[in-house]
Amino acid sequence: MHIPAYAHDTIRAAALRSMPTSRQVGGLDCCLCDKPFGESLAAIPLGPTQTSGLFGCRPCLTRLITRARRTRDAALAHDAKRARAESAAWVPVRERHLARLESVRQAAEAVAGLARGDDTEALRVAWLLVSLESAYTWVPDAPEPPASVDRADSEMKDEAFRLDLAMITAREAVAERLAYHLLNEAQPDEPEMCEDFECPEDCSGRHDSTHIDCGPDAVFDDLTEHGITVEKPRPEPLSPRLAALWDRTEAEEKHSPLPDIEEQALVILAHLGIDADDTDVLVSAAAVGLVADAWREGPLDVIHSADDGPNDGEIFAQSVDLYRRARAALVAARDDGPEVLLAFAAVASDVDLPWAGGSRFTLRTVSESVAEFVQHVDDRVWFTAEVMREQSWRAGLLHRAASAAFKAHTHFGMPGWPDAVASAMERLVLLDRSGAPEVLADLATVEASLLKAPDQLGADALNWIAHQALLG
Repeated sequence: MHIPAYAHDTIRAAALRSMPTSRQVGGLDCCLCDKPFGESLAAIPLGPTQTSGLFGCRPCLTRLITRARRTRDAALAHDAKRARAESAAWVPVRERHLARLESVRQAAEAVAGLARGDDTEALRVAWLLVSLESAYTWVPDAPEPPASVDRADSEMKDEAFRLDLAMITAREAVAERLAYHLLNEAQPDEPEMCEDFECPEDCSGRHDSTHIDCGPDAVFDDLTEHGITVEKPRPEPLSPRLAALWDRTEAEEKHSPLPDIEEQALVILAHLGIDADDTDVLVSAAAVGLVADAWREGPLDVIHSADDGPNDGEIFAQSVDLYRRARAALVAARDDGPEVLLAFAAVASDVDLPWAGGSRFTLRTVSESVAEFVQHVDDRVWFTAEVMREQSWRAGLLHRAASAAFKAHTHFGMPGWPDAVASAMERLVLLDRSGAPEVLADLATVEASLLKAPDQLGADALNWIAHQALLG
């Protein structure tokens, strides 16, 4: 007789209500009803072994199993009702918190915009920062979800991260505005310079400055005037980036580092069938290129080959998630400037962030050093931002889109992806999927997920697909 696991505790409690007799231990009487076993009443062992311990009869065990089933079903119904109630109560709490995060973030972005402009006076900008900091201080800690609700809520973490980035941007913008405002207010009137600047007749004689470079060591000398001594760092060769800025002449500033990028990229994209005049297609291709150049190639190959590194499915799922983030950052860079690409870099190189597709892998857990990987991501994203600053937003897109056309022509996000999925599905139909993850059983769902959001299939399913080389 099969005794289900949920009935074990009920039967054990009934059997041990009193001290068992020698006949019960000897398998002669039922330990539940104390009736003797015989031809009409078989002994069913309850353990600890098949030949020793306690024994029960079928009628008693059937009755106790029925009772246990009813108790279990009632508990499940109660737990489900409680979970629904907790979920219903949690949703408005979560939405209120997300709404507050978004409101303060929008306020921070607005303050940053006003600080960069000239229409708002400096004192008003200072008060705006004070009121913004107050609103930020009053943002409560993230609420804790009940036990029955999924605790891995990435949206709240993402919104909090975006708010922190917006606050940093606002503080930097206000600090720069106020610093130069104070410097300019302290400068004497210099009307004799007006002729050189070809100023209008109503010029006040004060001439604003947009950048002052005091060199790497001036701050240490300035601090000594306030009684603070900080040891100067030893001289060292400038990095290539700073050396280029140090040595750049006025003529070089007007000379783009990639003079033919638009012309060359347009030829490449046209040859490979990518319509660069379609902004949506161009942004998607640029996002694929940014992920391929900054994240996928180079140091990640070393991490991938490590014994404790991510598998093919985890890399596939994470690349899809990062594509979405890269695309959002590139779109935002059009209006907010290339600095917003730092948000993508921060996520792409986060060593503590679990990867997409339900993976538990984080960069911190791998035995290989990730310092080179993090620097690689930072350098590639910086270069894209620099192209946008030097030339234009579109030039930055063309640069990365051309890279994607060469390296990832049929990846998710590229125009060739639907054809790649169609080919994969034709081959998947013919494969034996008996050992594949269950999510791959429904081919219609698999195809829809591959087209729209492959990471939703999960890293395990994507790893199985990768091992079959279905997508090339």
